[in-house]
Amino acid sequence: MDDHILVRAMALADCERVAEIRVGGWRTAYRGIIPQSYLDAMSVPEDTERRRTRFRQGDPGVVNLVAERDGRVVGWVCHGPYRDGELRTEDAELYAIYLDPAHFGAGVGRTLLKESLRRCSSAGHPRMRLWVLRENARARRFYEAAGFRADGTEEPFEVDGVQVPEVRYVRELTG
Repeated sequence: MDDHILVRAMALADCERVAEIRVGGWRTAYRGIIPQSYLDAMSVPEDTERRRTRFRQGDPGVVNLVAERDGRVVGWVCHGPYRDGELRTEDAELYAIYLDPAHFGAGVGRTLLKESLRRCSSAGHPRMRLWVLRENARARRFYEAAGFRADGTEEPFEVDGVQVPEVRYVRELTG
């Protein structure tokens, strides 16, 4: 791990900053993919309340981690059991990974993903799966560089009446 990046468990106090990162991440990464009207309507206060509610409810299988650089949260990753419909499987799923756009390309994403993979492997998950927007070339390159491969499965995803299909990626884990 980068000596300047600290990865730690997310705390309730991090929810607002994580919401800022998530909303900023969507607005940056999905510009031109997701309708701009949807991105413009995203609300940090609403997302903060969603994060706080989920955090308080807790889910023992879900892990939220944040990355700090110089004492400031600059990234967030969330993983847990892979969901096949309503069923959880033995595989892990990367639910989300977002960075403060000012930290793209600075190793924060790689550090967060590496720690998420390490934890999932240590927990005995044989694989990690994730869904990524088919048109999100930057994210797809990031996952491919980390050893993930598209497995040929796509799912429809609609935002404000626009189809933005997702592609499933998978990576084998070792114990």
